[in-house]
Amino acid sequence: MSSPAERYAAARRRAAQASQFPALEEFALDLGFDLDDFQREACQALERGSGVLVCAPTGAGKTVVGEFAVHLALTGGATMPADGAQPAPGGTRRKCFYTTPIKALSNQKYHDLVNRYGAEQVGLLTGDNAINGDAPVVVMTTEVLRNMLYAGSSTLEGLAYVVMDEVHYLADRFRGGVWEEVIIHLPASVTLVSLSATVSNAEEFADWLVTVRGETAVVVSEHRPVPLWQHMLVGKRMFDLFHDADAARKHDVHPELLRYTRDTARRLELGEGRSAGPGGGRRGPRWRGPLRPDIVERLDREGLLPAILFIFSRAGCAAAVQQCLAAGLRLTSPEERAEIRRVVESRVTAIPGEDLTVLGYWEWLDGLERGLAAHHAGMLPVFKEIVEELFVRGLVKAVFATETLALGINMPARCVVLERLVKYNGEAHVDLTPGEYTQLTGRAGRRGIDVEGHAVVVWSPETDPRHVAGLASTRTYPLRSSFRPSYNMAVNLVGTVGADPARALLESSFAQFQADRSVVGLARQVQRNTETIEAYGAEAACHHGDFDEYFALRVAIADRERAIARQGQSQRKAAAVASLERLRVGDVIRVPSGRRAGLAVVLDPATGGFGEPRPLVLTQDRWAGRVSPGDFTTPAEVLARIRVPKHFNHRSPAARRDLAAEVSGTGLDRHAGRRGGRSRQQVGEDHRLTQLRSELRRHPCHACPEREEHARWAERRRRLERDTEELRERVAGRTGSLARTFDRIVALLTTRGYLTSDGTVTDAGRMLGRIWTEADLLVAECLRRGVWDGLSPAELAAAVSVVVFEARRDVDERASLPRGPVSDAVDETLKLWSDIEADEAARGLAVTREPDLGFAWPIYRWARGEALAKVLASGHELDGEMPAGDFVRWSRQVVDLLGQLADSGGASAELRSTARQAIGAVNRGVLAYHTAA
Repeated sequence: MSSPAERYAAARRRAAQASQFPALEEFALDLGFDLDDFQREACQALERGSGVLVCAPTGAGKTVVGEFAVHLALTGGATMPADGAQPAPGGTRRKCFYTTPIKALSNQKYHDLVNRYGAEQVGLLTGDNAINGDAPVVVMTTEVLRNMLYAGSSTLEGLAYVVMDEVHYLADRFRGGVWEEVIIHLPASVTLVSLSATVSNAEEFADWLVTVRGETAVVVSEHRPVPLWQHMLVGKRMFDLFHDADAARKHDVHPELLRYTRDTARRLELGEGRSAGPGGGRRGPRWRGPLRPDIVERLDREGLLPAILFIFSRAGCAAAVQQCLAAGLRLTSPEERAEIRRVVESRVTAIPGEDLTVLGYWEWLDGLERGLAAHHAGMLPVFKEIVEELFVRGLVKAVFATETLALGINMPARCVVLERLVKYNGEAHVDLTPGEYTQLTGRAGRRGIDVEGHAVVVWSPETDPRHVAGLASTRTYPLRSSFRPSYNMAVNLVGTVGADPARALLESSFAQFQADRSVVGLARQVQRNTETIEAYGAEAACHHGDFDEYFALRVAIADRERAIARQGQSQRKAAAVASLERLRVGDVIRVPSGRRAGLAVVLDPATGGFGEPRPLVLTQDRWAGRVSPGDFTTPAEVLARIRVPKHFNHRSPAARRDLAAEVSGTGLDRHAGRRGGRSRQQVGEDHRLTQLRSELRRHPCHACPEREEHARWAERRRRLERDTEELRERVAGRTGSLARTFDRIVALLTTRGYLTSDGTVTDAGRMLGRIWTEADLLVAECLRRGVWDGLSPAELAAAVSVVVFEARRDVDERASLPRGPVSDAVDETLKLWSDIEADEAARGLAVTREPDLGFAWPIYRWARGEALAKVLASGHELDGEMPAGDFVRWSRQVVDLLGQLADSGGASAELRSTARQAIGAVNRGVLAYHTAA
């Protein structure tokens, strides 16, 4: 401040704010840093009693707003909630639930809040842990809160605030719908705090929140508290992506970077075009980018560690650590190495020694002690947690990670490196989106530690710096709902509010909100098209007569001609297939068209297999290969027969030459006389076509001198009418689309006895309403039919695994199963799935995923007490044994489903007991540690 008057005015403003927002001032005193403008604005809205949506970049400090909601719940310091409900004096205390998308983030948030408010004030509820669940502040995964809402849990009493961290997860294809279920079903008295990464349609999302939750303030911040500098590493040279901030706003790539990459690419092209030595023909060296150890060393020299190096492959991450170890890289001091070993040894004491060896513990520890580690979903969870802890403490300096590290874990770095801008999404290799790029590079720059963060993209010939500039500067990543009704949701909604109110609730989802908004644009396009169609109609009008009628005849003739041509092609192909199936060795035929046209002798008729016949032939030009029905416009006709030697080798040039000479020696004509006129004659003989042409010639408009001009306008109108009809169908499909899907699900559930015809939930329906898994209906059917009754604990674990497991990549052959009861139970499960799939397909519903048998052997062996090495080796994996992290994750999901069976009212007492025994059998060794962690 430059004057006493200004300082005095600022002090007055602060005092006024303190009196207006006393809870915020009290909260801010304990933070140890000044609140940013967006944080203050959001917290003030909360204290006024409004819900709030906060959109800000990764690392900007959104969670402060969530923590303020926790503070308000504990101190009771907010204005009256939206519904004006006042807790009774001495009655239920106010609560705050803090929800996160993943268990690791829940665990992290739990520890943060315990450190601030004490263990007695904070609880944790995830699929694995239940700690102090009745505390006034409970951290939980979003699914846990959803399940509470449907069950009407008493834990919800006194709930005043719900913080939904990483709320942009509602776009997640598999789990996103849970966020919308929670937002829709929360009581009106609950104030919602939504924390999101920066999205380009925050206003649209907020508009929806207002419709379902009432007053909601929108606070959007594009500002990063730690500036981010973008670079490209080209070989051994590092370049700034932009010359300055102004160039970044305009997407102008640094001219020196553009010039250098173009010159490098040109040199590569010239080098690859040159021949090497007198022999020639050998290509020059292909581009080899900087080695991973060299990149880490470069970052270390320039003071850019700690760094996260994103490699979109688990194997690539592990290989990167090995390459750095092989290069002798060491980034830690002796004191740091001793501290690393102490931390690691204290965390793995519960894991048996033989399991540690199987898990590659010693190689992993060697990397950690040198300051190097991998981080990916295939690692044992405790190994990942140790890497995260050591990295945050600055003991591990370089982490090679897959993109899963970007999902909410608080693990910031000084620098982030992207090795490639392409990743595998489970189905194909795809380019990174601007949103993904921002999420990954958002890790760079630690608030309160680094003055600036750095993002480095490693250049390769297929990487255009201008594309990188677009990724770094674009802010177009909208939030798209992935919500759709499920069987479990349907019975819970009908049981809670009734069928008609349930439909209304679904129509209030963000998915339907977005669909309805898109309908507005489509409807406008339909209106514009309708006006244009009328204008085209006026241009097509003819004073000789009704041109619409005349044009309809022209369209009918064209349609008829196409139908006849298709019919002819179909008949010709059928005739060609039949003729090829009759061929025998030694038959001489004529290939009528294509590059192999001419005479040929059949070497192998290739009959009796599946698909089209493809006989192996030798042409008189000495070419040997297979021909298909597509090579024959007319049926293959046997013109002669010659003897083919018994062990004829069609790969021998001499043998081909001799036999081709015999084919030519038959004296047959190479090209037969063409008989193409027959098909045209058939078209002309069609009675309906003749009648249409006669009507066309008699029509008054046929004599109009501007007939073809009218026809062009009429054709434009016809095409636009077709497009407009498609738009109308899209409008109809989107309007009320979720309600229609819901009605189909209700009809299917009614047919199968989960609901009655008057909309009452049956006992089977109540059982289905407590099954929380993607294959909820299949699990319910298995329980009703007793598919899993009579199994041992290990057999039950194997049998239920097929409905939860999903392989990372498709494997062609079916996985094997333990013989006996497991195999029988899985066969019954597959039959039930087939029935459900047929029912779903008949009703136009998305089909339940087919059971996957790939985890049955590993979980069966583990539950029987076999060694971890043998268990991992029995996984049905394409690339060897199952990664330990995958084994733990799928085992947890099996245990979760077994827990549901143990508590299910629809299961027999024997099955519930077996499920509890199976849980005990699975929770041992690395699983027991994971449960306790």
